[in-house]
Amino acid sequence: MNTQQIIELYRPAIIQIATQSSTGTGFYLKEFDLIISNEHVVGKNAEITMAGRMFDKLLGRVLYTDRKHDLAFIQPPPDVQLPEVKLGVYQDTNDGDVVVAIGHPFGLNYTATQGVISKVDRVRDGVKYIQIDAAINPGNSGGPLVNKKGEIIGINSFIIKGGDNLGFALPVSYIREALQLYLPYKGQASTRCHSCNSLVLASNIEATKYCPFCGTEVKLPQLPEREAKPVGIAKTVEDILQELGKDVKLARDGNNNWSVKEGGAKIKINYSPENYFVAGDAYLCQLPVDSSRIKPLYQFLLEENFKLDGLVLSCLKQNIVLSCIMYDLDMTKETGIDMLRDLFQKADHYDTLLEKEYGCQELLEE
Repeated sequence: MNTQQIIELYRPAIIQIATQSSTGTGFYLKEFDLIISNEHVVGKNAEITMAGRMFDKLLGRVLYTDRKHDLAFIQPPPDVQLPEVKLGVYQDTNDGDVVVAIGHPFGLNYTATQGVISKVDRVRDGVKYIQIDAAINPGNSGGPLVNKKGEIIGINSFIIKGGDNLGFALPVSYIREALQLYLPYKGQASTRCHSCNSLVLASNIEATKYCPFCGTEVKLPQLPEREAKPVGIAKTVEDILQELGKDVKLARDGNNNWSVKEGGAKIKINYSPENYFVAGDAYLCQLPVDSSRIKPLYQFLLEENFKLDGLVLSCLKQNIVLSCIMYDLDMTKETGIDMLRDLFQKADHYDTLLEKEYGCQELLEE
């Protein structure tokens, strides 16, 4: 298969994953009806948010974690038809083989980078890894490493900071081993002990937190009785979103990032502690194809900005964006509700108006 064929095959099977503190990638294995990702992507969460080309954002249950091998299995969405991609054979890989690393770097919806295997069996902390020169960035973690046959030969796991395209993928042999261990208990929350490699379940865990085989402290991916709440400005933002009728869990898009839909507009909210600001950006639509309509559109945007209070219309490349910003020390729940409610209402209003009156195009989403 050529690279383009691989990209098209895998695009619907790639899953974007987010928690309160991170974002990453997963991929669906139809043979086992499981989503595979990294343990460090799901963290200590028993529930994550996920989205794919074939379904909108929803909550997903973490079923299995393996800290030593950095693996996690997630329950796939029900009633969604996802394509079949196959696991390859680790023993068939060689130094110099061409590979494609697929994932969601920096929160982007889908990217694929081609490279070669630099060393097929680099050992780190007693675990073999495939060293590759294909670019792996934050957010790529948990995505598949694919050979030229279109088979998964590894899972993108980590990079060496400061290294020039120095990435590492866990070989597929470890994925197969973990699947064989877990499948007899499929559907149950479980974890693999990082000391003795035994499978620990709710039915055999000692004193609720110790491996029954070696006594090592472990943690099952079980939903807590009380969910850990964010603090500070992050808590204020989530309180505001809840007050405005949004599902806070689904809105989470990593550390200090949230995204929601309002009508046809996609709204991203970000808090930057380094810059002390909370910003909201509503991506409305795209510039019209008919160039004769762009000048009157610009004039309308400028006139509207003169009227708006606390909001700004702008163009970011081809996208028309409605934005607001507030200094964190000035932000209370009450002022934040007023700011974001105004953003949500006007975003939906302008999105409809711009498409109808100025021929703007519907926002493209992957």
